Amino acid sequence: MMRGRRIPIALPNTGALSRRRHTLYIRSAIIVFILFAFLQFHVINYDSSDGGSSDSTNYSTAAILQMVPPVFHKYLTGKPRNATHAQNGTHFGSDGPRAANISEILRMIHRYNELQTVLNEDIYGPLQNDSVIIVVQVHKRITYLRHLIVSLAQARDISRTLLVFSHDHYDDDINDLVQSIDFCKVMQIFYPFSIQTHPSEFPGADPGDCPRDIKKEQALLRKCNNALHPDLYGHYREAKFTQTKHHWWWKANRVFDQLEVTKYHTGMVVFLEEDHYVAEDFLYILELMFRKSQDLCPKCNILSLGTYLKTFNYYTYNKKVEVTPWVSSKHNMGMAFNRTTWYEVVRCGRHFCEYDDYNWDWSLQHVSQQCLKQKLHVMVVKGPRVFHIGECGVHHKKSNCESNQVISKVQQVLKVARGSQQLFPRSISLTQTSVIKKTKLRKGNGGWGDQRDHQLCFNMTLVGR
Repeated sequence: MMRGRRIPIALPNTGALSRRRHTLYIRSAIIVFILFAFLQFHVINYDSSDGGSSDSTNYSTAAILQMVPPVFHKYLTGKPRNATHAQNGTHFGSDGPRAANISEILRMIHRYNELQTVLNEDIYGPLQNDSVIIVVQVHKRITYLRHLIVSLAQARDISRTLLVFSHDHYDDDINDLVQSIDFCKVMQIFYPFSIQTHPSEFPGADPGDCPRDIKKEQALLRKCNNALHPDLYGHYREAKFTQTKHHWWWKANRVFDQLEVTKYHTGMVVFLEEDHYVAEDFLYILELMFRKSQDLCPKCNILSLGTYLKTFNYYTYNKKVEVTPWVSSKHNMGMAFNRTTWYEVVRCGRHFCEYDDYNWDWSLQHVSQQCLKQKLHVMVVKGPRVFHIGECGVHHKKSNCESNQVISKVQQVLKVARGSQQLFPRSISLTQTSVIKKTKLRKGNGGWGDQRDHQLCFNMTLVGR
């Protein structure tokens, strides 16, 4: 018997299909709601600017200590000294130096820089060519520095790195803290032209210098030292603002071109500051980014591990990276580059040193826009591995400089990320980058019109080994 071909016939509408669709919509909506609620649980906000009384989180010193493995408590407590120190906002230590003779400090700084001693090299062996170097710019906020060190101590593979502390303030308490580090190789370098060692002469504040707000005509009549060179806003230099840019440029030149231990180093150099805090997988992520950079972004010459976003979602972005032109205000935290990138930058030293802006990052942006053949491009991790915990500093003075709140919130961020297995992803992937607006050439912030600053800065590139 031959079988006939089946012919589909439309059935009358009984409403069952509509009911099934309605049920499917409801189920989909429930699933979406549950997923949204789950994701919201992982959205983390560590902004402390609101700081309202409704927040019942315990930000006490004891609570912060509980979040730190006992073996690292030693980095949070200072050795007692006879001198009384001023506190900088918490109970973990002071930022006040012991009184010391300037000539004695200069002698010690010269000795440190000449000896180039690498601590713990006998334990962890010599620096390898491709090892990571971590350079920390230190002023005198020891409380933040203590917590940065605690976070570094907990990072995987930290023992393979060289940790370089670059100081612009000589302080016995800070030196004791740095020299107590036992989890990796450590080196200290000292910026030799600091305000501390030159309090009454350039590059400090010379009594013969022009006051910041004096008019140029009055300055010329007064014949003060820098009367001919106000900045682009008509103001004269302030030493406390010029020091940070000088220090950053000096330390970069020092690390890449003047230290024996880094002479043949070809790996990544990570730049941190004393008020940063790192995740335990920051070196692991850096390695992933470096390995994938050739595939995901061949033109990227900077990797960035930090973000200034106050709210972010680790569940969504723990392994996502973004590729974009480097922007000073967004990608200057936890940034890393190698000698190849540095040589491109240092060849544009005049542009960096003569740009009328006292910020090193804005000056680097100017170098990228005006001098580099290949502009700076960055691969930045969307789920941050470097956090900013500093509430107060040179540029920011809040009414409350208490550091505990931000430190505690960052600890909680990383606790949640760790507990939900969002750290140490097996791979990274590129997220869709939003349409990038063409970066406009920006007018500098000033503060850098003095030709003495230009010359001091440029001379740092001329010092041999």
